[in-house]
Amino acid sequence: MQEVIHAGTNTREGLYDITDQVTAIVAKSTITTGMCNVYSQGATSGIMIQENWDDSVQNDVVTLLRKLIPQGVWEHDRQDSNGDSHLKAGLVGPSETIPIINGELGLSRWQNIFLCDFDGPRDQRSIIVTLYDAGK
Repeated sequence: MQEVIHAGTNTREGLYDITDQVTAIVAKSTITTGMCNVYSQGATSGIMIQENWDDSVQNDVVTLLRKLIPQGVWEHDRQDSNGDSHLKAGLVGPSETIPIINGELGLSRWQNIFLCDFDGPRDQRSIIVTLYDAGK
């Protein structure tokens, strides 16, 4: 089973919680044991599993990546001024895979799934959610 989530972003760099949308896709499937892959289509975005207690962890992720990979100093910036966005997305990675356990995502209480946009704002980012049924 495969579905696409579309999410808009409102800042150049930010983490956006998509856990509810992914959870809804898993809930409407009949899969009780399997895997859920969440993949962001885009060379300047990624997927991360992180805490969602408050915004501090998401803000800290953005702050860390800004310190590690500053804007405006990369060779690719000569093309379209987003060299840092590509490097941040590459470091984070385009996907995460979460086990499906008893028909639910196998996330802990403090884990949520985030779209990471490093080249926003965007009207739409596409996230592919692919479910695999281990029982078949």
